[in-house]
Amino acid sequence: MTNTVISKSIIIKADCATVWSFLTDKDKLALWFYRAEANLADGEDYMLVGTAADGSSEQKCWGTVQEMVPTSRLVYTFTFAPLAGALTTVAWTLEEVHGGTRLSLSHEGIEAAAGEAAMGMLLALDAGWDKHIAGLRAAMGELVD
Repeated sequence: MTNTVISKSIIIKADCATVWSFLTDKDKLALWFYRAEANLADGEDYMLVGTAADGSSEQKCWGTVQEMVPTSRLVYTFTFAPLAGALTTVAWTLEEVHGGTRLSLSHEGIEAAAGEAAMGMLLALDAGWDKHIAGLRAAMGELVD
C-alpha cells in the first residue's frame, strides 16, 4: 500500500466563519462530532469525548492542534483507541464559494499508524468521516437555511 489519504469535500450554504465555528467551538463540535473539553486552540492538546454504553464519558479521539488559520485551515494530530496512541493527521480547508463554503477534509498517516490492519482502519475511518460529515450537514441545516 502507498500513503493512502482519506479525502472528502462538501459544499455548505454558510460562510467560512460559521463553518469554522463548527470545527473549533466545543459546543458546536458536540452537535456533529464529539464533545470537546475546550475550544480548539493553536498548539494546544484536545480531547473529544462521547457517551459509553453505560452512560459514562469516554475518550473518543485526541491529539494536538498543529495549525490554525482562522476561517481557512485547521490541522491537528488525531488518534483514537484502535490506533493505540499512534498519530495520524487531519486537515480541514475552507474556501469561499458562491453563497457558501467548500469544506475539504484530508486524513493521512493511517497506514503507518495501523500497520497490518491498515485496510480495515481505512475503511472504518472513511465510513466514520462520512457519518460525521453527514452530522455536520444536519447540524448546519438546523442553523442555516
